[in-house]
Amino acid sequence: MKMIYQVEDRPKFGAMVMFAVQQLLAIMAATLVVPMIVGNGMSSAAALFGAGVGTLVYILFTKKKSPVFLGSSFAFIEPMSAAFAGGVSMGLGYLGLIFGAVFAGLVYVGIAFLVKFVGVDWLNKLMPVVVIGPTVAIIGLSLAGNAVGDLTSGGVKVDGVSVAQPIAALLCGLVTLTVTMLCSTYGRRMAKLIPFILGILAGYGTALILTIIGNAANADMLKLLDFSPFTALTKDGVSVKTFFAIPDFTFLTAKDGFGELNLSYIASIAVAYIPVAFVVFAEHIADHKNISSIIERDLLKEPGLDRTLLGDGIGSMAGAFFGGCPNTTYGESVGCVAITRNASIATIVSAAVGAIMISFLSPFIAFVNSIPPCVMGGVCMALYGFIAVSGLKMIQKVDLNKNKNLFVVSVILIAGIGGLTLTLGRVKITSVAAALILGILTNMILKNAPEEV
Repeated sequence: MKMIYQVEDRPKFGAMVMFAVQQLLAIMAATLVVPMIVGNGMSSAAALFGAGVGTLVYILFTKKKSPVFLGSSFAFIEPMSAAFAGGVSMGLGYLGLIFGAVFAGLVYVGIAFLVKFVGVDWLNKLMPVVVIGPTVAIIGLSLAGNAVGDLTSGGVKVDGVSVAQPIAALLCGLVTLTVTMLCSTYGRRMAKLIPFILGILAGYGTALILTIIGNAANADMLKLLDFSPFTALTKDGVSVKTFFAIPDFTFLTAKDGFGELNLSYIASIAVAYIPVAFVVFAEHIADHKNISSIIERDLLKEPGLDRTLLGDGIGSMAGAFFGGCPNTTYGESVGCVAITRNASIATIVSAAVGAIMISFLSPFIAFVNSIPPCVMGGVCMALYGFIAVSGLKMIQKVDLNKNKNLFVVSVILIAGIGGLTLTLGRVKITSVAAALILGILTNMILKNAPEEV
């Protein structure tokens, strides 16, 4: 795929700001929602700050050669909840988040040192294209249900259920998707580079119009926009939050937990986090194989898998210190690079700096929180689809007339699309990791099959 901006290119300042905002919009919703799911008072703004810091650490370790944004990892939601459940105080729970991220990061650091001395040839043999291609496709396909679910849901909810009619939400989501597609396909140079910004603005505008009509006609079925994130900024017409608000950083609360810290709690955190880190390692490989195919540069060789692992692991530690959430490379970011054909590291760095700055801006955080799910669903249909297609493109040169290759691809696709997951105690093996493991085993069993005529 020919890039408009390659990794080392630097767009002009004004254009780069827009590209950075687009990257932020692509990853922000998922990054902000992880602390909301975990609850216990975790700050979404602090998680965004941590994602920005983690991304800068990752860029530093990868020598400015891997154009990926790091965001809050969904894989660690259960371990994070366990950190709070096992803590006897809120401070101890927050301290557990930091300890957990350190344990997970150390897994990456350990594997990185192993790769440094052993190399990556073993990895290419363990996960050839016939394995990694369909696994990358599964990363996108496994998220398809999330995109479609969001596509028919509005932002105004009562008892967790959207009050808007699915048809109204679907209309809004399709407007978002259509504008994104038209800008990316028919737009001029700038429109091609910021299709998500234009799509989200079009979808948000449509949702606003429908919501205004719904409020005027007292028709709940049209109420898509939830204005509560904005009203939360004021009380009785008086601002209760300043324009600049310091996020509730994790380490500030965590320091209160040291007085109650004990070895039993530390051991339980290690058991909760370390196995999940090995699962996320598989997704790390798939993401970097994917972005490598998009920019046509093998990132596992240069800057090297050891560096991407160090960047991801230490970036997770740094991100959790501020925001509590271990970070991971985001498929939404990879999809954004693929669709806009902008792989500029300067854009990723700008997005990371922007995430840090925006985390202090209460109105912008409120705006992002007010974007209805249907709008993001329209965007994610394109993002997740591009991830899936990029994986399928990897296996174009694989001979699927051979049964051994056909079985490997079939097992991975069915296991991933079918949502095969395994739960071992507190460890949940995701559908992507389960599909990859089955694919590796199938390939190992059949790799010595006789040549077929």
